[in-house]
Amino acid sequence: MLALRLPEDIERRLEALAKRSGRSKSFYAREAILEHLDDLEAAYLSDEILQRVENGTEPTYTLDELERQLGLAD
Repeated sequence: MLALRLPEDIERRLEALAKRSGRSKSFYAREAILEHLDDLEAAYLSDEILQRVENGTEPTYTLDELERQLGLAD
Protein backbone atom coordinates (compact mmCIF):
# COMPACT_ATOMS: atom_id res chain seq x y z
CA MET A 1 0.00 0.00 0.00
CA LEU A 2 1.25 3.44 -0.85
CA ALA A 3 0.02 6.75 0.49
CA LEU A 4 1.33 10.00 -0.87
CA ARG A 5 0.65 13.67 -0.45
CA LEU A 6 0.33 15.70 -3.64
CA PRO A 7 0.40 19.45 -4.14
CA GLU A 8 -3.14 20.86 -4.16
CA ASP A 9 -3.07 21.83 -7.83
CA ILE A 10 -2.03 18.32 -8.87
CA GLU A 11 -4.67 16.79 -6.60
CA ARG A 12 -7.34 18.99 -8.24
CA ARG A 13 -6.19 18.02 -11.73
CA LEU A 14 -6.19 14.34 -10.81
CA GLU A 15 -9.64 14.63 -9.25
CA ALA A 16 -11.02 16.39 -12.34
CA LEU A 17 -9.54 13.75 -14.65
CA ALA A 18 -10.99 10.96 -12.54
CA LYS A 19 -14.45 12.55 -12.53
CA ARG A 20 -14.47 13.21 -16.28
CA SER A 21 -13.24 9.75 -17.19
CA GLY A 22 -15.05 7.66 -14.62
CA ARG A 23 -11.80 6.12 -13.41
CA SER A 24 -10.27 6.40 -9.94
CA LYS A 25 -7.47 8.70 -8.89
CA SER A 26 -5.56 5.57 -7.90
CA PHE A 27 -5.84 4.26 -11.44
CA TYR A 28 -4.14 7.36 -12.84
CA ALA A 29 -1.51 7.49 -10.11
CA ARG A 30 -0.68 3.84 -10.80
CA GLU A 31 -0.53 4.50 -14.56
CA ALA A 32 1.82 7.46 -14.06
CA ILE A 33 4.15 5.46 -11.83
CA LEU A 34 4.25 2.50 -14.21
CA GLU A 35 4.87 4.80 -17.18
CA HIS A 36 7.84 6.54 -15.58
CA LEU A 37 9.38 3.95 -13.26
CA ASP A 38 11.76 2.60 -15.93
CA ASP A 39 13.04 6.11 -16.63
CA LEU A 40 13.52 6.85 -12.94
CA GLU A 41 15.36 3.59 -12.33
CA ALA A 42 17.63 4.23 -15.31
CA ALA A 43 18.41 7.77 -14.16
CA TYR A 44 19.17 6.91 -10.56
CA LEU A 45 20.87 3.57 -11.15
CA SER A 46 23.05 4.96 -13.95
CA ASP A 47 24.35 7.58 -11.51
CA GLU A 48 25.29 4.78 -9.09
CA ILE A 49 27.10 2.87 -11.81
CA LEU A 50 28.94 5.99 -12.97
CA GLN A 51 30.13 6.62 -9.41
CA ARG A 52 31.44 3.04 -9.20
CA VAL A 53 33.26 3.45 -12.54
CA GLU A 54 34.79 6.72 -11.37
CA ASN A 55 35.81 5.09 -8.06
CA GLY A 56 37.35 2.14 -9.91
CA THR A 57 35.03 -0.42 -8.29
CA GLU A 58 33.06 -1.18 -11.49
CA PRO A 59 35.00 -3.03 -14.19
CA THR A 60 35.28 -1.37 -17.57
CA TYR A 61 36.36 -2.80 -20.92
CA THR A 62 37.71 -1.44 -24.14
CA LEU A 63 35.84 -2.23 -27.33
CA ASP A 64 38.59 -4.65 -28.35
CA GLU A 65 38.34 -6.48 -25.01
CA LEU A 66 34.57 -6.71 -25.30
CA GLU A 67 34.71 -8.02 -28.88
CA ARG A 68 37.24 -10.69 -27.81
CA GLN A 69 35.06 -11.75 -24.85
CA LEU A 70 32.02 -12.02 -27.13
CA GLY A 71 33.94 -13.90 -29.82
CA LEU A 72 33.53 -11.06 -32.29
CA ALA A 73 37.20 -10.20 -32.73
CA ASP A 74 38.67 -10.65 -36.22
